[in-house]
Amino acid sequence: MTPAVVMAKRAGIDFKIHQYEHDPAHDSYGMEASEKLSLDPARVFKTLVVCLDHQALAVAVIPVSSHLDMKSVARLFSRKKAEMADAVEVQRATGYVVGGISPLGQKRELPSVIDISASNFNTIFVSAGRRGLELELCADDLARLLDASFELIAK
Repeated sequence: MTPAVVMAKRAGIDFKIHQYEHDPAHDSYGMEASEKLSLDPARVFKTLVVCLDHQALAVAVIPVSSHLDMKSVARLFSRKKAEMADAVEVQRATGYVVGGISPLGQKRELPSVIDISASNFNTIFVSAGRRGLELELCADDLARLLDASFELIAK
């Protein structure tokens, strides 16, 4: 059981776990989840950790078929610049390896934002904290657990 699953259980929210055989040769973890679980990529969300003004880390949750709008993220967190955080730093802060980073159950609680498109679905899919493992849950529950807002951050 991953920290993400433990957090969801403790919170008492409704969720489902979906598992698939991860292929190490696949170069896009989120799209792999979408393909192997036969899901619309718009419902599968990836967890990206950004570095704000070369100082603070934050989490952005966006559809796997989208790209993160760094200017929007920086503006939302009242910073001048956002860029992808270093993988080693991300692993240290979240406790998860790249490709299995869940927005839930991270070692350090990081400020988070979820793309507004998540609110278009009854449920969305996010990493459960391991490659090949996805959590299906209500976007509102995810936002509540992360103390996150829904914003336009994907392009």
